[in-house]
Amino acid sequence: MTQTRHRPWHGILVATALPLRDDLSVDHDRYAEHCAWLVANGCDGVVPNGSLGEYQVLTPEERARVVKTAVSAIGGDRVMPGVAAYGSTEARRWAEQAAEAGCASVMLLPPNAYRADERSVLAHYAEVARTGLPVVAYNNPVDTKVDLVPELLARLHAEGHVHAVKEFSGDVRRAYRIAELAPDLDLLVGADDVLLELAVAGAKGWVAGYPNALPRASAELYRAAVSGDLTTALPLYRQLHPLLRWDSRVEFVQAIKLSMDVVGRYGGPVRPPRVPLAPEQQAAVRAATEKAVAAGLV
Repeated sequence: MTQTRHRPWHGILVATALPLRDDLSVDHDRYAEHCAWLVANGCDGVVPNGSLGEYQVLTPEERARVVKTAVSAIGGDRVMPGVAAYGSTEARRWAEQAAEAGCASVMLLPPNAYRADERSVLAHYAEVARTGLPVVAYNNPVDTKVDLVPELLARLHAEGHVHAVKEFSGDVRRAYRIAELAPDLDLLVGADDVLLELAVAGAKGWVAGYPNALPRASAELYRAAVSGDLTTALPLYRQLHPLLRWDSRVEFVQAIKLSMDVVGRYGGPVRPPRVPLAPEQQAAVRAATEKAVAAGLV
């Protein structure tokens, strides 16, 4: 059962893998089934069109339908779509589409086609916030080269542009600086391999990857961590950490899909990765996933 959520971005929101048919079109029936399966197994919602996922090669019609499919499957209060785009006007339009579909919040990267300065970042979030939907900022300086440092996040929050931040920098010390500068800005875990550290630091949610494959174990880990039950959380975290940590975002996404294949949840075509996992990496993912399956953690 999922926890009581005070805000739609609280709890475990899964950055969903998108099942594709052999012709690489979206399999919306399987996607709806996957969203419902995640909620039934302890997750609180989904993040379709994740900022570094397949949406970049989807048509506008496909991207819009993915959001509608998720809303139909689990309800709009559980759906926080990514609305990233090359320009703030286009991002605002995707936020408007999310509102029309019934979503309760959206997630937004900073401008990422160039290294935006503070003025550009503020203008970008202000434009999307005009839709009236709560905006969750996504800080991923590794991939976007634009860093939403705590001081900038505090200003974005003070001006009413963002309500929370998905923190993907990997620097757990930022949790405390953000709390000092913007105590009402909700911190969401953005990188799976620092879940325990950020949960202990006061995170209100987790925008997660690995629940795609292991939702029950992920839900048990998250709820133990945020409640301070380290007796439960720490051994489980140690067991799952080989799956949660990868050196690059590309490797991490591939590892999730490989784990999903092991547990029988993916089984569809995968768009060719830029850098495939090495054979020894694939073996490590399979072994860790099979161990988790044997322990009943799926």
